[in-house]
Amino acid sequence: MNLSDALKSIIKPHDKDTLLPLSTAFGENLSPDNILSEYPRPQMQRDSFIPLNGYWDYAITQTSDFPAQYEGKILVPFSPECTLSGVNRQLRPSEFLWYHTCLPVTDKPAARDTHLILHFDAVDYRSEIYLNGSHIFSHKGGYLPFQIDLTDYLGKDKNELTVMVQDTTDLESQARGKQSLRRGGIFYTAQSGIWQSVWLEQVPPAHIKELWFETDYDARLVTAHVTAAAPHMPTIHEFSPLSLSVLAKGKEIVHQSMHYEFQDSSTPKCSQTDCQDQIFRARLSFTIPEDAFYSWSPEEPFLYDVHVTFGKDTVQSYFAMRIFTIEKLHESRTDIPVFCLNHKPYFLMGVLDQGYWPDGLYTAPSDEALIYDITAMKSLGFNMLRKHIKVESARWYYHCDRLGMIVCQDMVNGGSCYHMPVISYLPTLFPKLSSHLKDSYYAMLSRKDEAARVQWEKECAETIDYLKFFPSIAIWVPFNEGWGQFDTARITDMIREKDPSRLIDSASGWFDQNCGDFISVHNYFRPLSVPVKTWGSRAFLLSEYGGFACHIKEHASVNRIFGYKRYDTLEDFRHAYHELIEKSLLPLKEQGLSGAVFTQLSDVEEEMNGILTYDRKVNKLE
Repeated sequence: MNLSDALKSIIKPHDKDTLLPLSTAFGENLSPDNILSEYPRPQMQRDSFIPLNGYWDYAITQTSDFPAQYEGKILVPFSPECTLSGVNRQLRPSEFLWYHTCLPVTDKPAARDTHLILHFDAVDYRSEIYLNGSHIFSHKGGYLPFQIDLTDYLGKDKNELTVMVQDTTDLESQARGKQSLRRGGIFYTAQSGIWQSVWLEQVPPAHIKELWFETDYDARLVTAHVTAAAPHMPTIHEFSPLSLSVLAKGKEIVHQSMHYEFQDSSTPKCSQTDCQDQIFRARLSFTIPEDAFYSWSPEEPFLYDVHVTFGKDTVQSYFAMRIFTIEKLHESRTDIPVFCLNHKPYFLMGVLDQGYWPDGLYTAPSDEALIYDITAMKSLGFNMLRKHIKVESARWYYHCDRLGMIVCQDMVNGGSCYHMPVISYLPTLFPKLSSHLKDSYYAMLSRKDEAARVQWEKECAETIDYLKFFPSIAIWVPFNEGWGQFDTARITDMIREKDPSRLIDSASGWFDQNCGDFISVHNYFRPLSVPVKTWGSRAFLLSEYGGFACHIKEHASVNRIFGYKRYDTLEDFRHAYHELIEKSLLPLKEQGLSGAVFTQLSDVEEEMNGILTYDRKVNKLE
């Protein structure tokens, strides 16, 4: 496929070809009684865990009134658009998707003894939550978790949970990633509703709400940031101290405890019954002993185990010691800034990861499926995954932490209908001109809606707060190829203030605004090269390249093929890949290239440029 054909496919999404049935081995072996049953929040794990994944009642209605009856069963957490859900129906923007189930809790817990917390790990996009017919919660945003304390809402006997969802996808300016109601080319089938795990946990009235670790690699210093909640009491001394234990290779190396401090809760950041609680924030700092200090890297992904106790509540967690920097430590020239891991130059051999599945769309069929993608890429020599404009489940990041895979994390793009000639033709045909386009021209980059800009910025900040726990994440990417890009320099400063420990690829691809830690380029059609100019303090990152397409019969969901270069046989595909890597890419390391992201991990619908087929049954490079 030549440049003109590729760009036309991008600019004119279509739905001419019906998706062919395609499944992964993970989906084929799925048991409806055991759906994603692993503990869904490994960064803060308790013994109490009640999964709610499985068959729920569902209905799709034309109004926001409760349905008169339900149409059938949907397998949660798979969206209605995917085959694994059992529904296979696209939710339209004017429709309402309803879920209904009964909670497996028959006795109402006494508030003084325990609280019952309901967790939704992701619901796309607007959701209203009801218990026993009464509205208890509202949420907007399709990619981040939210929780509800159900304690005060529970009935004595049967408790019926109902969820209403509405999703306009790309008809409005909401964050949506690659989802489109007119799939085709580089845009994929839109999915809606619950697409990550739903679960319950019981916690004591005084319990830990949030936990993350701030690490100072050079000082060997770790600070545990703990947010806890407790009922309003005359004094705080009625509770036990906050304590923390750190283990390395099974041996306790740190044990600390402290009495917690008040945080003024006159205007608490809470909703519903949380506002009856008093919020405590504590920091416990400690130094790792020299004989127990282990650096994290993809080659040796060492994790420290942690137990944190607050009153009667205990959680298990972990952290890692590593540092990501841009330094002028190139092997042959000291004036070239390069990416460094633990103060040593480290070449990022990356691959683009869309996180789509033919049978589950956004939802991986199993935990083993998540692990397979990571380990398959590691076996081929990749040490970095660029999670492309999608926020994954917490277990995916946990597996990257423990298996040793650096993550470049995109924010989820939004904005109104994209002006593809501006953001695809212009930068591809005239890359030098694209660097002069300023992102203050909101209309040109589909960002006229001020409320949508505010909402995107809110979700960006919440994404950082949610994911900053995971040590494998090295780079934040706020904008990709100008899709809904705006105020890049200000957004970069905001991200830097929220998380100074990581690097920022401010504008991946083009429309560079002279900020962030990387000069970031996408190159599919020209010889790979490194710019010859003064870089300042920024490193050079080839954030997308490759795009080699190879259609494997009976392992594709459509007959139409999209890719930037097409190869008819696996032998030709492999030869072209190795030629590109060995003769064009790796020699650029000597010129200061810090990393490169090959497109892509797997085929997705029409895009046949994956290393794996869409069904994950063929590894084209194996």
